[in-house]
Amino acid sequence: MLRRLAAEALGTAFLLIAVVGSGIMAETLADGNVALALLANSTATGFALYVLITALGPVSGAHFNPAVTLAFALMRQITPGMALAYVVTQILAGIAGVWITHVMFAQEILQASTTARTGTALWVAEIVATFGLLFAILGGLKQAPAQVPALVGAYIAGAYWFTASTSFANPAVTIARGFTDTFAGIDPAHIAAYIAAQIVGAVIAAFSLPRLFSV
Repeated sequence: MLRRLAAEALGTAFLLIAVVGSGIMAETLADGNVALALLANSTATGFALYVLITALGPVSGAHFNPAVTLAFALMRQITPGMALAYVVTQILAGIAGVWITHVMFAQEILQASTTARTGTALWVAEIVATFGLLFAILGGLKQAPAQVPALVGAYIAGAYWFTASTSFANPAVTIARGFTDTFAGIDPAHIAAYIAAQIVGAVIAAFSLPRLFSV
């Protein structure tokens, strides 16, 4: 149990370091070109996910995401008690990852985002993004288990671009990004709606995809 929680903490923290750190670096170097900054941000995140899932998947399953944990709990592949421990660990580690990133880039550690991300279009995008992430995971586990790290990394990197919300698809990431007023931030007032949409996507996936993939 401790090894699994340590893996979830390390993986989620590094995921936020990748998301926020690459966002800060991209915004600094892109000289106002938002498309270029998003390209750098999405590429770094996708690559980081590939490494993290490959290294930590055998230890904890490499969820790094309460929506993924919820889906696996609903499919009865993880106990409710372990799922709760995973979720708490992921949220706390995500926030820690943001603070570590601020230290690395010589920024104020404690911040609150002022970036507005709200509206029906973005909420629908988060449902789609989260469902799609579970589609990549469960489909990969059924069809090509060794390719799951690449599938998830590629999916998230792509979903940055084809979803209106830039594919948060992760409640822990969403909460943590409320603690940074940088390129990757989200206004804390808008977090709850994002998480609600992500839960909807995860629940739909948990009840529909096992029938599709027979997992």
